[in-house]
Amino acid sequence: MTTNTINAPSSKQKLWLAAIKPPMYSVAIIYVWVAAAVAWFETNHLDLKIFLTFVSASILILAWENLSNDVFDSETGIDKNKAHSIVNLTGNKSLIFWLGNLCLGLGILGMLLICWWQQDLTVMALVLLCCSLGYMYQGPPFRLGYQGLGEILVFLSFGPLGMSAAYYSQTQSWSVTNLAASIIVGLATMLILFCSHFHQVKDDIAAGKRSPIVRLGTKRGAKLLPWICGSLFAATAGFVIMGLFPISTLLSLVGLPFAIKLCRHVNAHHNQPEKVSNCKFIAVALHFWSGLLLGVGFVINLN
Repeated sequence: MTTNTINAPSSKQKLWLAAIKPPMYSVAIIYVWVAAAVAWFETNHLDLKIFLTFVSASILILAWENLSNDVFDSETGIDKNKAHSIVNLTGNKSLIFWLGNLCLGLGILGMLLICWWQQDLTVMALVLLCCSLGYMYQGPPFRLGYQGLGEILVFLSFGPLGMSAAYYSQTQSWSVTNLAASIIVGLATMLILFCSHFHQVKDDIAAGKRSPIVRLGTKRGAKLLPWICGSLFAATAGFVIMGLFPISTLLSLVGLPFAIKLCRHVNAHHNQPEKVSNCKFIAVALHFWSGLLLGVGFVINLN
């Protein structure tokens, strides 16, 4: 038995874990959590059945987006060197395409269930708009992500639009506080996508993808990172001072060490793909802990 034979299953498992990206699915949960926390803060009520249904549907819709993006990227050739592409791992683009559509259908079904309970299609309208933006990110003929517009689409989908849908599912109303919180969550989510470009500049250029890092260069992108991270915490503090947020939402400052780690790591390795490739997972940790504790701050409501 050779060393390669011994290591093969472990390597294959690592590739599948990298392809599925389990930590990324926290993105589908945090915006719903924060919106529900704001609803609790303002109404002292939470419908757990609707919350769990919305979270489950959100995870399924994100799975569709990830799977379909793999399919669309395989068509442009941008993922030809990406060993952990699900299409490359399975060798079956059609299977992944229809599996993604199944996830989308089940996610939409969950959202329709919420609408049926409430006799109100507003949530569905907002979610369909988010799905449309998700498709336009990589799907033909739009492929807006290839024009460097992906961050804007992500900000809208997981920020103002997504959180408005999640908040409305709890209250059937709108909220300025929720909109303010959505700016923070949207920026944190956008940051994950921004960081995912640093290690794939060469492949992006070859495929004609003009990501923000391709446009800026890795050095200028690294210099911009502290401003994006700083805006998350400055906005939270600003909304507390304005009286929109309770002072307990400053618990989200627990995410500050992750922001510092992210900025230092990218600044040191911005032009070294093999070393900077993990920066998106530091951004995921920043998004998770700051979002989790932002929601906790609304729930415990200490002023």
